[in-house]
Amino acid sequence: MATTSEIKNGAVLFHKGKRMKVIQFQHVKPGKGGAFVRTKLKDIQSGKVIDETFNGGAKIELLRVEAKTMQFLYADGKDSIFMDNQTYEQLLVSGNTVGDAKHYLIAGQEVDLLFDGSEILDVRIPAHVILEVTHTEPGMRGNTATGATKPATLETGYVVQVPLFVDEGDKLKVDTRTGNYVERAKT
Repeated sequence: MATTSEIKNGAVLFHKGKRMKVIQFQHVKPGKGGAFVRTKLKDIQSGKVIDETFNGGAKIELLRVEAKTMQFLYADGKDSIFMDNQTYEQLLVSGNTVGDAKHYLIAGQEVDLLFDGSEILDVRIPAHVILEVTHTEPGMRGNTATGATKPATLETGYVVQVPLFVDEGDKLKVDTRTGNYVERAKT
């Protein structure tokens, strides 16, 4: 058993008879009353997100999960295929498990899959990825002082808002936690 002080993003806990992944948490210490932890939990099996509040110091059951580095091969409809680089075994991971990570996965990319025994719980991707722009409208000269943006379609099909100076073929650094453009990647 652990306490609420050990809650962090990405942790997996057993709550209300289900395995839940912590998406977001906030320790709150109001002026009056005891401290508490406000969380957003995602049910790993159903994908449903709930808000839950724990009293400070309350006992919670954290699950020990195993992370294994695997290579993303391709998307097959809503599901994704990953390969273990040690055994060359291929695994089919459901679209619910992959979630928003699908926007940032390109063939050959290595990511961590989290396992509880033989069941795949989550796909953990890096905080930033480099993706190429496949389509965007040309920027207008002299219109950069306003900080204006335009939509750009990346190689995964994901659309992100970028500054006007970004062109097709540019490689961009994208924050996978927020889905936002960070900068042009150095080539």
